[in-house]
Amino acid sequence: MRGEPSCPKCGGRVRAPGLFADSWQCDAHGSVHPLQPVIPPSVEALGVVVHRSQVPVWMPWPLPVGWLFTGVAYAGDDRSGGRATAVACSGPGPLGGLGELLLIAEELGVGLGARYAGIDGPDPGAGMAIEKPPQTKVLAAGRPTPLWHVNGAPQDRAVFAGEARGLWLWAIVWPEQSGLLMYDELVLTDLRDAGAEVELLPCGALTPRLLG
Repeated sequence: MRGEPSCPKCGGRVRAPGLFADSWQCDAHGSVHPLQPVIPPSVEALGVVVHRSQVPVWMPWPLPVGWLFTGVAYAGDDRSGGRATAVACSGPGPLGGLGELLLIAEELGVGLGARYAGIDGPDPGAGMAIEKPPQTKVLAAGRPTPLWHVNGAPQDRAVFAGEARGLWLWAIVWPEQSGLLMYDELVLTDLRDAGAEVELLPCGALTPRLLG
């Protein structure tokens, strides 16, 4: 498991701020908000991300029956705070087998969602046909939030994106057919607003999706 910050857009090495730059730098992408090392899922790890984040930390709440929290990641540093968050959950898929869901909240241009979606970033871009009606919607922090299917992603996953609280909201589901989960009026909570019940969160093993 990596122990150093990396580029949220490509996973490459980044250089810390220094004499010649006041931000983290990637050779390929220039100034970036560094993706911090991913650590095994626990209520404590989630609490660290929630405390540092400047953007929502979205999670289905309550979790679907049989689902577990399987990891969290964030992009940012001690100075800027979290500018992108990714929360992973897994459980029984709607058509059987294991389903995995990754929810990403991020500021414009961070590029973490596009990386996990497997598309050219940093944002959904032309793959998100907003001139057409949204394919689905979720309830995010009590607000109906439309999500559009994002074209151009690898065939092993379903990718949806929209806007919540003025920021990008990505929902990425593996395998692709488990995308049906997104048509069940999923209720998302920003864990920055959640109470002590989060301490009862069921945790599973760390998903490799966050390391990709």
